[in-house]
Amino acid sequence: MKRFVKENALGLTFGLLFLVVLIGQAFAGLADFNQQQLTAGLPEISFGRYITSASFAADVAENWQSEYLQFFLFIFLTVWLVQKGSPESKKLDEVGRESDKDQKVGPYADENSPKWARAHGFKLFLFSNSLGFVMGAIFLVSWLAQFIAGRASFNEEQLRNLEDPMSPGQYLMAPDFWNRTLQNWQSELLAVASMAILAIYLRQRGSSQSKPVGTAHTATGVEG
Repeated sequence: MKRFVKENALGLTFGLLFLVVLIGQAFAGLADFNQQQLTAGLPEISFGRYITSASFAADVAENWQSEYLQFFLFIFLTVWLVQKGSPESKKLDEVGRESDKDQKVGPYADENSPKWARAHGFKLFLFSNSLGFVMGAIFLVSWLAQFIAGRASFNEEQLRNLEDPMSPGQYLMAPDFWNRTLQNWQSELLAVASMAILAIYLRQRGSSQSKPVGTAHTATGVEG
């Protein structure tokens, strides 16, 4: 068990932190929601009802979709784009998909390579792009969930105000949907740009996300 925890400490720690923060968001969201209910002269709702509500689902999904959009774009764009001096970038002369030899696929796969790395055709294509495809799929599913839950939450508010609910097409063009979406996209894109650029000049000793402390600012990718 100790060995398992040590070898999986990063994933386990972030998974635990995720659950703690999600639970915290649920309780804080419930308090905020019930405060709004009281202000509007409406009864409070229970914790169980809140975490199954469209309001909570929309708040969670809008954050998830922006995070996975960040990963999806970063994974695919770093195939072709580089940033001189950043450990978040490949070496400047490795732009593109790289050779089969460099990627250890097909006849160049070694004894420790995954089974599908030795495959050909569609299997190899799928495995070669599986990380980006999965991140992109999670983004699309999360964005769809945000749209569905966000529309339901918005229409609940419309009905409380004795206003007409919106159809899916109307909500797709509504400021509420795009405000929820874009306020998350801009923050994630800024975070990626900041990490790629600041890591050129700043260091964190011992971190896999940083170059060694004494490495030159111009060293790119794993050059240091």
